[in-house]
Amino acid sequence: MSVAFDGFNRNTATFKITEDIEAGTAVKITESAQVEPCADGDAFCGFVENGDNGYAAVQLSGAVTAVYSGSAPEVGFTKLASDGSGVKASDSGREYLVVAVDETASTVTFIM
Repeated sequence: MSVAFDGFNRNTATFKITEDIEAGTAVKITESAQVEPCADGDAFCGFVENGDNGYAAVQLSGAVTAVYSGSAPEVGFTKLASDGSGVKASDSGREYLVVAVDETASTVTFIM
């Protein structure tokens, strides 16, 4: 047996987009039923699983593994915000339960 978080409480929804967005990008809601990539420091609503042709599947809850920048987030309840594509530890971000940090790959796994 090994540790696994994939699939835990995972929920996605389809939103409109004005441009193709790369999978793994942190997004925010900008208009009714529409998302766009977050800017540095933005609170995010989810992460794009795939997006093209004017629509994106966005993961809104569950375990997420994202690339982080800056200092490695700490495990436990930690405030995170967008860094413009992935995430970063941020005093002004929302608090999430960080369950794993891989400093070699610069990834963080947390529960939204």
